[in-house]
Amino acid sequence: MGASKDSHPSSGPADETSPAPSITTVLLASPPALSSLAPSQGPAAGGTVVTLTGSNLTGATAVTFGSTAAASYTVVSPTQITATAPPGAAGPVHVAVTTPGGTSNELAYFLLNAPTLTAVTPSQGPGGSVVLTGTNLLAASGVSFGGTPAVSFSVISSTQISALAPVGSGTVAITVTTPGGTSNGVSFAYVPSPSLTAVAPLQGATAGGTVVTLTGTNLTGVTAVAFGTAPATSFTVVSPTQITAVVPSGTAGPVQVSVTSPGGTSGGLAYYYVSGPTLTSVTPGQGPTAGGTTVTLIGANFSTTTAVTFGTAPAASFSVTSATQIIAVAPAGTAGPVQIKVTSFGGTSNGLAYFFLNAPTLTSVAPGQGPTAGGTTVTLIGTNLSNATAVTFGSTAATSFTVVSATQITAVAPAGTGTTNVTVTTPGGTSNGQLYTYLAAPTLTSINPVQGALSGGTTVTLIGTNLTNATTVTFGSTAATSFTVVSATQITAVAPAGSAGAAQVTVTTPGGTSNSLTYTRVQPPAI
Repeated sequence: MGASKDSHPSSGPADETSPAPSITTVLLASPPALSSLAPSQGPAAGGTVVTLTGSNLTGATAVTFGSTAAASYTVVSPTQITATAPPGAAGPVHVAVTTPGGTSNELAYFLLNAPTLTAVTPSQGPGGSVVLTGTNLLAASGVSFGGTPAVSFSVISSTQISALAPVGSGTVAITVTTPGGTSNGVSFAYVPSPSLTAVAPLQGATAGGTVVTLTGTNLTGVTAVAFGTAPATSFTVVSPTQITAVVPSGTAGPVQVSVTSPGGTSGGLAYYYVSGPTLTSVTPGQGPTAGGTTVTLIGANFSTTTAVTFGTAPAASFSVTSATQIIAVAPAGTAGPVQIKVTSFGGTSNGLAYFFLNAPTLTSVAPGQGPTAGGTTVTLIGTNLSNATAVTFGSTAATSFTVVSATQITAVAPAGTGTTNVTVTTPGGTSNGQLYTYLAAPTLTSINPVQGALSGGTTVTLIGTNLTNATTVTFGSTAATSFTVVSATQITAVAPAGSAGAAQVTVTTPGGTSNSLTYTRVQPPAI
């Protein structure tokens, strides 16, 4: 591609007959000159097409980059040549053009090593900012994520570039382009951001330890679970849509639960730390082993109560009436003390004692009968009588009673009629019944004879009513020598000795003492 030069054929020995040679005027070409190179740099591997601008370039016979000829060149015009740079060692070389007019001035051209990438940090994520590490990055003109240009990038040094990833998906190769060429690729994996849709349960104790299930999407690569600013005590990724996490301790109130993966941090969902319940009183503090006692629990932080237990047995039922009160029905239990506790989302309370008591039993009532007017002192014998709260004759409470021991009570019978059951009630329940019979008071309607000797011995027939259970017959203040209950309406009695005059005869039964009839002792006639 060098410019043509005039050529002349060579001549033999001079012929004497030949004419004298003519004089030829030789015009010397002007030397070439270079004014610019574009671009002025390229990869050391060569291959860059460089435009040389200057003058007197028409007859160019050579274009050199240092001591090496251009891979090829084309004379475009007297002022322009395009040349393909040859490979060479990194660094500056001098470009020159040679024509028949001479060799041009030299212009610097820089052979550059291609960039290399060794790492990208992070190597996965939803996008965002990444840092590329490598060599020969200083003159970077482009950063590509799988063919898509970075949103922006900044050359920090010859070994580091910060780039903002474009939107993408899957795994892509990141490359850097400089005038020295395009680097190798390093892998970057687009990871979708995790999201949460549910937390169950939504609340737990301030002491932590609650196992919660987090439901959402893109949870597979989760590296952290946080409750507010505190990391979960532990967590397990069950599937791409579920994580189980152990709640750390915290302060009463709401916090935001979030998860973090290489794809970023999810939005937060509310979780509530709940203060644990406390018990201050239990009323009553005792009840029958059969259960069924309604117990009032007083304390604090009862709103989220999930269970009330008597020892290891759950309450038969319970109702949270306020944050400070629960009404619970005691279950059946074994005689003795147990601890009542309340469990809520905030944990389990302290325990307070509750006593299961055996029900009382009655084995005897003495006497087993008394007047309808009441007032009879009755001795009750049985078991488990210590904490008696009531003694009843049928449906009527005893006029009074005294607990003598765990096996004995003395009670004053109230007024009543007929035969009824005597029962004892304690916190352990109500006893079996023992029969007690109310008896009508006896009455006397006649006495025969109405008089007798001072020495006694007269058999007297008493007529009346309710005489069956007679216990005494008295003549004044003196008991009959003997008496026989003939029937409910008749008694025969032997009058005792006494002074002359009238004596009032009465009959006493468990039903009381009868009205009186007059019996007169008379002096025997004088002899």
